[in-house]
Amino acid sequence: MAEKFKPKYTRVAQLKTAQDLRNYLSTSNVTLDFDDELITGEASPFKKSITLKSGKKIGNALSILPMEGWDGTADGRPSEFTKRRWENFAISGAKLLWGCEAVAVTHEGRANPRQLVMNEANFSEYENLYKLVIDKHTEKFGSTDDLLVGLQLTHSGRFCKPNDNTKFESKILYNHPKLDKKFHLSENHPLMTDDEIDTLVEDFVKAAVLTQKAGFHFVDIKHCHGYLGHEFLSAYDREGKYGGSFENRTRFLRNIVEGIKKAAPGLEMGIRLSAIDFVPFKKSVTGEGEPDLTPNQAYKYAFGCDDSGINIDLEEPKAFLELAQSLGIQLICVTVSSPYYNPHVTRPALFPPSDGYQPPEEPLEGVARMIDVAEGLKKAFPEMVIVGSGYSYLQEWLPNVAHNVLRNGKADFVGFGRMVLSYPTMPDDMLNDRPTQRKLLCRTFSDCTTAPRNGLYSGCFPLDPIYKNHPHAELLKTIKDGI
Repeated sequence: MAEKFKPKYTRVAQLKTAQDLRNYLSTSNVTLDFDDELITGEASPFKKSITLKSGKKIGNALSILPMEGWDGTADGRPSEFTKRRWENFAISGAKLLWGCEAVAVTHEGRANPRQLVMNEANFSEYENLYKLVIDKHTEKFGSTDDLLVGLQLTHSGRFCKPNDNTKFESKILYNHPKLDKKFHLSENHPLMTDDEIDTLVEDFVKAAVLTQKAGFHFVDIKHCHGYLGHEFLSAYDREGKYGGSFENRTRFLRNIVEGIKKAAPGLEMGIRLSAIDFVPFKKSVTGEGEPDLTPNQAYKYAFGCDDSGINIDLEEPKAFLELAQSLGIQLICVTVSSPYYNPHVTRPALFPPSDGYQPPEEPLEGVARMIDVAEGLKKAFPEMVIVGSGYSYLQEWLPNVAHNVLRNGKADFVGFGRMVLSYPTMPDDMLNDRPTQRKLLCRTFSDCTTAPRNGLYSGCFPLDPIYKNHPHAELLKTIKDGI
């Protein structure tokens, strides 16, 4: 792969020994615990099962995180690429498949023209997807009694692109002083009305009913990464019943949960939450990211931070989890911020996506931040089932850090995101004490982000032969050469 810059930070692949990693973390002032030796056999933290209050057992402590494939059909049905990805999830070895995919509840709420959509017309496709997962998991592991499979329900809010990869058709809750400008929204861009939000609540409930009917065990009511559910949490300036106070900003969630309980009784619910948010970053004159703020400028829209926009304050995230707990929700997947306006926070990487910037911090600092946030919430809510995110950048050291996290109860599950695009069976190798297949490790070149940002499929172009040999690979190379 051609490089246009010399990385400022040491590549993880160069940290060959535990002492190498420990020394590098020390000189980089990054606090990130890991275990040199891993417990093997049945006593492994990776193999620890958990039983939900509903009685459903999850057979190990590894989870597959939901992703956007950008490869469905124009009407929101799964393609052969989608099915292949889900099959890989099924044979990964993880026993918690969190959402599998971000699925829009309306056409207008799609993040791209090929995002999946859950509706009556597409219902049978989701029955088939669920059956595919169950069949493939059973074929490899013998049983699905301890497998939990969910579907992530979403509306993309200000990042809606339902009809054209190059055109935002944003649905916003309030005028954001930074994001409106960054994504070229006019000052008079219309806000969603309370009536429109009420109707959208009904759409979420209808989608949840279909999800349950298709066989899925739970739905994720998405509240992360700058999409609509997440934007409610920072709608401090919005007037009416959906903005201002914490009670109003969480009314969207409460109304969806109430509707699902009535229309789909017994359906488990979870929430993938951006537990903290940062001020948007911009590319500096050096090419590195920097906060898009003038000196001493306050920023009040970062849920989970103070008005600096970068200092973490978990008071409201803890209030959110307290609310979720009161609603009977036990499953929380912790992520942070948004890849649209500060990708280094959400997806630590040495190589940025095409619309990003060079990392302004050692990427391992970003990994440590996510682990620390999840740990803080787990300590505050020990009965909640916490799934952690952000592990892919660890590469060959992922098992060692994950082992430490699970052994010390910093989270209940370790989540796998982009790593499983290149190495879908990494969880199974970890569970069975096999050596890591280094040639399959995601090296965070960010092609799986750059490609969809430019209207192409999202997959691992460097390592997955299906994508490596696809015509989009040549298009991606041309795009990257022009950056």
